[in-house]
Amino acid sequence: MRKTDMGRVNSLTSLILSLSVSIILFSGHPTSAELRQNFYSNICPDVENIVRSAVSRKASQTSITIPGTLRLFFHDCFVSGCDASVIVASTERNTAEKDHPDNLSLAGDGFDTVIKAKAAVDAVPRCKNKVSCADILALAARDVIVLAGGPTYPVELGRLDGLSSTSASVNGNLPQPNFNLNQLNSMFASRGLTQADMIALSGAHTLGFTHCSRITNRIYNFSSANPVDPTLNKQYASQLQATCRRNESDPRISVNLDPTTPGIFDNAYFENLIQGKGIFTSDQVLFTDSRSRNIVTNWASDSRAFNDAFIRAITKLGRVGVKTQGNGNIRFDCAKFN
Repeated sequence: MRKTDMGRVNSLTSLILSLSVSIILFSGHPTSAELRQNFYSNICPDVENIVRSAVSRKASQTSITIPGTLRLFFHDCFVSGCDASVIVASTERNTAEKDHPDNLSLAGDGFDTVIKAKAAVDAVPRCKNKVSCADILALAARDVIVLAGGPTYPVELGRLDGLSSTSASVNGNLPQPNFNLNQLNSMFASRGLTQADMIALSGAHTLGFTHCSRITNRIYNFSSANPVDPTLNKQYASQLQATCRRNESDPRISVNLDPTTPGIFDNAYFENLIQGKGIFTSDQVLFTDSRSRNIVTNWASDSRAFNDAFIRAITKLGRVGVKTQGNGNIRFDCAKFN
């Protein structure tokens, strides 16, 4: 190749590299590895206060806001990544994630919390259509934890909203109440989360409730030899049976996930497991399986250790499947695509 041709190639290469760097620098949203605190400091500097105020108003209207919003964040991140795809409403042509059977029990107040917080953010002219629904959900999840007495923590931001939401994407992508430790570890590991992360996130069951249909197998139909799961505290099992009659199908009837302090974010969940009061098999197995028992025992007596572990785990959860330029955008309406 002649020197003149080589010079042209080098010049062209330099131009391409320069353009690539410019695109990276000015694309506006980072890759998942580049999520950062205070992402909106020059875009919508008061976004955290705006979201916090909206979440507080919603929570003052109904206590379901707190567990509903936290659970919504988990379900969103675990299926398609933290991209607010779980909030998208179904259309005649598409059944969205939120209408999959595993998501039908998600509280409507969780969805409403994000929608109202988005409206509050967009009411500020400089913030309008500049903050993603995915980031608002991540902030709202932190805020409801604090409202319930849990720890505060800095939230990494910079997510874009997903461009797809299908019921089929949920299949096999959410932990089930009857999972054993191997199944739990495998599913969480596929999202880059360790066993300790899984146990910490399970601690979120210190808040919220479940419907009777999710525990029937443990209190009535465990086996022919033992109709009631023997790992379940007998007195607690009787209490559950008193609320959840056999074949109970009324969706208005529910039981608290934490029978001790159901409205407070604390480490009572782990104390309950030691007493045989884990409401799901997937809860109680964390104590009955020797591989996870030590962590449960430790966090049952050390709330600070649990809080620290939970902050690490939910921060890692918030990095799962983050959408960036090319596979995401900022939705004008969290419930539908632009």
